Amino acid sequence: MTTEAPAERVAYDPHAVQERWLPVWDTLDLYRAGRVEGAPKKYVLDMFPYPSGDLHMGHAEAYGLCDVLARYWMRRGFDVLHPIGWDSFGLPAENAAIRRDEHPATYTYANIETQAQSFRRYAISFDWSRRLHTSDPEYYRWTQWLFLRFRERGLAYRKSSAVNWCPQDQTVLANEQVVQGACERCGAPVTKRELTQWFFKVTDYADRLLADMEQLRGAWPERVLLMQKNWIGKSQGAHVDFVVRLAEGAQKAVTVFTTRPDTLYGATFFVVAADAPLALELCAPDRRPALDAYREAVRSLSDIDRQSTDRKKTGVDLGVTALNPVTGGQIPVYAADYVLADYGTGAIMAVPAHDQRDLDFALQFGLPVRVVVETGAEDPAVSGTATAGDGVLVNSGPYDGLRKDEASARIVADLEARGGGRGAVNFRLRDWLLSRQRFWGAPIPIVHCPSCGEVAVPDEQLPVRLPDLRGAALKPVGTSPLGAAGEWVNTTCPSCGGAAQRDTDTMDTFVDSSWYFLRFCSPDYQDGPFDPAAVREWMPVAQYVGGVEHAILHLLYSRFFTKVLQDMGMVDFGEPFLRLMNQGQVINQGKAMSKSLGNGVDLGAELSRFGVDAVRLTVVFAGPPEDDIDWADVSPAGAVKYLARAARLAEDVAALVGDERDLAVDRAVAKTVDEVTRLIEAQRLNVVVARFMELTSALRRAVDGPVPAAASLREGVAALAIMLGCFAPYTAEEIWSRLGHDVVAGDSVHATAWPTADPELLVEEAVTCVVQVAGKLRDRLQVPPDIAEDELRTLALASPGVVATLNGRDVRLVVVRAPKLVNVVPA
Repeated sequence: MTTEAPAERVAYDPHAVQERWLPVWDTLDLYRAGRVEGAPKKYVLDMFPYPSGDLHMGHAEAYGLCDVLARYWMRRGFDVLHPIGWDSFGLPAENAAIRRDEHPATYTYANIETQAQSFRRYAISFDWSRRLHTSDPEYYRWTQWLFLRFRERGLAYRKSSAVNWCPQDQTVLANEQVVQGACERCGAPVTKRELTQWFFKVTDYADRLLADMEQLRGAWPERVLLMQKNWIGKSQGAHVDFVVRLAEGAQKAVTVFTTRPDTLYGATFFVVAADAPLALELCAPDRRPALDAYREAVRSLSDIDRQSTDRKKTGVDLGVTALNPVTGGQIPVYAADYVLADYGTGAIMAVPAHDQRDLDFALQFGLPVRVVVETGAEDPAVSGTATAGDGVLVNSGPYDGLRKDEASARIVADLEARGGGRGAVNFRLRDWLLSRQRFWGAPIPIVHCPSCGEVAVPDEQLPVRLPDLRGAALKPVGTSPLGAAGEWVNTTCPSCGGAAQRDTDTMDTFVDSSWYFLRFCSPDYQDGPFDPAAVREWMPVAQYVGGVEHAILHLLYSRFFTKVLQDMGMVDFGEPFLRLMNQGQVINQGKAMSKSLGNGVDLGAELSRFGVDAVRLTVVFAGPPEDDIDWADVSPAGAVKYLARAARLAEDVAALVGDERDLAVDRAVAKTVDEVTRLIEAQRLNVVVARFMELTSALRRAVDGPVPAAASLREGVAALAIMLGCFAPYTAEEIWSRLGHDVVAGDSVHATAWPTADPELLVEEAVTCVVQVAGKLRDRLQVPPDIAEDELRTLALASPGVVATLNGRDVRLVVVRAPKLVNVVPA
């Protein structure tokens, strides 16, 4: 081995490295999907961003993690699709346009360009040729087309519904957008309002959405699957018919759903959702004023508030009674806010002894509490705690002595025999309300004609484009912005040619994001929302990365869309995302970042201070991907120092000349390559960074040793550069260049295959076995990796550290985990 004459050392400047390599990469166009002919395909996707401003720390983590995986699979020889687009419709842009007296597109596309430049600086391996924006007419044309296809299949329909209404934003809110009775965006108190709305019939797919989660088990986080399961909320039970005796002497049959038909004998009153039309139908005339006043009060409550167990129970006696179908007794009928109009039939049989909310109501209104399932607990009328568990039926006539399941089956069978009920399945899941009374969204492609009714806009007339509204014209005044745009609203009927009006609602932005991953496969395709052949090549998405806050709505709706498209024959799979990673949140000083707390961390400032690679390495090294990162506890400065060490190592190794090899170096490199490969596959990315640091230190010791082995060290640093490129792309390219590769000519580290480990170098001649006494380290032994447990036990008991610690005491137990651990437990 010889060393070339030393040149002046090149200092590691992360910003100079970025400026050197970013324009080169743009020229090389390294990440365009479809470039590797004949290679297996893999689709890696980040949940696309909303353009609300520049990128923040959360983006740094999420996109950094996904980029590691995308780059890794590229190195492994896959043709990787890793696209970028923007979820660019939405209310924030509309509100900004009102404040700034401009069109929402101005705010939206300016922010998109800001984020796009930041993504480029952050060195994410996107295929920029597939860029899309959901607010482009070329995109929402196909969102509208899909709406019409869903409508043709009976999956899009219109009905009157009580909705959460924000009087300030003048729009409908989902339950999740109502926080403590207020709009999560503007803070205005939310009320209820009856509006005719568009819905997607997602409930038709409830069973499949639930059953197909088994395909995802082990590949999606378990908590996400549990959240979806609970949101779908499948319940086995029965529909039971109660006959209500109305005030004027007439009768009306009302069906309720119950999961506990075994408790029918304990139903001592009947409750109807206060805001359901049924409450008005049943109410006695003299109780109507009280009911109207109560319904008005209920309008200000969210569904979440209404179902809270902490709220005092309220209600109105409707002045009528219902016949309990098994006891034959008449029970009073109430309207109350804790029953929801859209759950089941909007009415329940109340069994206060065995349901806590029913018990709270009964105690508040002095209603009977009848125990019909003996559980051994104190009488709920005395304890104030309902007994919801299993037990033996009592006070239940011919069913006394039966346990829950047997009693339920017998009671349902008897009800079916006499036509008073039947077994049933109910779901908590509700149809997807997709209407929004705002401007910046995809218009619903329906025309309302006095003669023809609802008429679909013909496909050849799509997209129905938004009119040019700006500033104050976007502010709702008694009607939606589109409703006030007379020239746009008034049109001709596509069917009869007569005067008609356009639908003035726009679609929920979750509609746009429920199929965007399909459009990425062929973003320029003109004959449909996507090219079926391209989708067959790329889909399903192999790896999806995004926040757990999207666990329910976005992911559930995307799964729903995919299943509908499968039924339409447009795709040949039912699940869009094979594997899901949820990254944690980036916090500061133990709390979520916010302006009010003054603990925000500006990503741009961190990048300017430490450089892109140091920030990228820090967010990955901070912990497992799913864990939160407290920025106060991490050290980007430490990452800068490590990257500088790695760059200096490459410079020193490049100066070495010769063909000498060092078996110890070759083993260290092979072991690291093998372990890093397995760790990335297992998504233990933080541990990978630790292995890089260990390998860098090992290579540095070898360089500084008496006889550096040039060939082994060059190969070792090259392997480090290739692997590090997935995490710190600028520095890896700098290392690669310092090793003598002509990056400008196309010999980029990012176009280089993943290193392989020689299996013979992975065979360990000896491993270190830790020997403990009572859990404390007392000795270390060098042993063969295939040593038998009995032999290892004998060696451990004879080791000097164990003999000295025991000092003649007897041994009660020896725990052997060959070949790495022995724990001796004294008597």
